[in-house]
Amino acid sequence: MRKSLHQRDGAAMQVSVTQFDDLNPHSLADLGWSAFFGDQLAPEDTALARMRIASVHRSRLTAQSETGPVRLSLAPHSKTTDFAVGDWVLVDPETLTVHSRLSRKSLLERHTEGARVPQLIAANVDTLFIVTSCNDDFNPARLERYLALANEAGTTPVIVLTKSDQTDDPTPFQQQAEALQRDLVAVTLNAKAPDAIAHLARWCGPGQTVALVGSSGVGKSTLLNTLSGKTDAEAQPTGAIREDDAKGRHTTTSRSLHAIAGGGWVIDTPGMRSLHVSDAAAGLDMLFAEITELAPNCRFRDCTHEHEPGCAVRAAVEAGTLDPARLERWRKLQDENRLNTPVLTGPRGNRTTVPRKRR
Repeated sequence: MRKSLHQRDGAAMQVSVTQFDDLNPHSLADLGWSAFFGDQLAPEDTALARMRIASVHRSRLTAQSETGPVRLSLAPHSKTTDFAVGDWVLVDPETLTVHSRLSRKSLLERHTEGARVPQLIAANVDTLFIVTSCNDDFNPARLERYLALANEAGTTPVIVLTKSDQTDDPTPFQQQAEALQRDLVAVTLNAKAPDAIAHLARWCGPGQTVALVGSSGVGKSTLLNTLSGKTDAEAQPTGAIREDDAKGRHTTTSRSLHAIAGGGWVIDTPGMRSLHVSDAAAGLDMLFAEITELAPNCRFRDCTHEHEPGCAVRAAVEAGTLDPARLERWRKLQDENRLNTPVLTGPRGNRTTVPRKRR
C-alpha cells in the first residue's frame, strides 16, 4: 500500500517540480527555519522532512522544501483550512503526507462578521508591511486596524506608503503614519522603481519573512513583483485604481509565499474590504499606548474616559496633549473588540462561547 501511494504522490511531485523548475533549492535557514522550530522536534521526528507551506488552496497544499517546491498530501480528517501560508510542517518524505504542524512564532488571522472561526492569513511572519498609498486611500482609522492585527499577532508592523512619485511631497503622509503608534516606522517609495528593494532591505534579509496587507489598488502586487524580481511572464497581475476615488480592484485572490530577490520571503495576501477587530486587547493597548498609560491615573478603575470626574485621559485632551480624534477612534475599536470577542460561559469543563451584548 505504501509503495503504490508513494508512486502516485511521486508522480504528483514530479509534475509540481517541473511546474516550478525556475525556483532554486534553498537551505532550511534560507527558508526561515530557526531554533524556535528546532526546539519542537522530538527524536522520532528525525526521519521526517521539514517543509514550509507556500500556498493553501481549497483541496491542496504546496510547500517549499530544501530541494524545491512540492505538492503535499493531507492525512485523513485533516483540512487545508488548518494551515496558513508560512507554516512549518513535518512531512513523510516517501508519501509527501503532512505528519504534523509545528507551533507558530506569529499568526496573522482575520475575524470576519458571522464566521465562527477566524480566517488564517499568514504564519511565522517577522515583519508586516501595511501597504497604503500617498493619495485618497490613506486612512488613519483603517491603518490602526492593521496595526492592532500586527501587534496581536506578534509581528513587527511597518507602514509602506506607495505612489510617492505621484505627490508633490510625501512627507506629511509619512508623519501622519508614524504618529499612529509609538516607534512605528513608515517608508515612502515608488513600488515600480528598482530602489524600492533598497528602501525595504533591512526587513528582507536571508531567512526573514514579510507579509503584505492593505486594501486593493495600493500597489501590493506591484511591490511583490519588484521585491521578488519576477519577469513579465511570472509577475502577479496588477490593476489600475479608479480616478474618482483612488479605490482599487482585487488582483490577488489567494495567499502565496515568494522568494525575495537577494534573500528573504514575502507572503502576498488579497486586498481586504473589511477588517473586524476581535480578541485584540493587547494589540489595542500597544497601539494606543498614550491612552493605556494615562488610564491608571483616572479616579475610577473602570473609567470609560467619556464623562467620569477625575479622568486623566480627558484631562489630556483638554490640555491639548492628546488628539480628541485619536480618543474617539480608541473608543470605537475598544467597543468593537469587546462586542466581537466571545466569552466563556457555563460550568467548568462544559463551557461554551457566546457573543457579548451591547452596553
